[in-house]
Amino acid sequence: MADRVEFIEGKVDHAPAGPYDGATCILTLHHLDRNERLRILKQIHRRLKPGARLVVAGHSAPGPDPEQWMTRSVAFGDRSGLDWDKAAITGRMMAQRLPLLTPAEEEDALCEAGFMDIALFYAAFSFRGWVAIANR
Repeated sequence: MADRVEFIEGKVDHAPAGPYDGATCILTLHHLDRNERLRILKQIHRRLKPGARLVVAGHSAPGPDPEQWMTRSVAFGDRSGLDWDKAAITGRMMAQRLPLLTPAEEEDALCEAGFMDIALFYAAFSFRGWVAIANR
């Protein structure tokens, strides 16, 4: 596919205007507060062709206790062996430092940024992946 695909790595503000056939935003949005997340999603949307797809994936807080969900995610991803104490420490740190949104809030932000047909395609503990279509 290298002859049909142009990979652009970096911040959306530095990306050319497009329009592009699609975009991905992986392991990024959960580091941003809702206002900045929405700004970024709007900037991505502005650069996409109508009907283009966006794939986003990152951490979300699916329940009332984000620390518990982050701990479960850390434990699940630990390939060196399960250590609940270590997972709890890391989960607590992540829950405190990341401005996590609920899955519904994530979908609302995508909708507000101009995306439609938002569909969850992956979920494992706190990690979620969505695909959405740029609306015009």
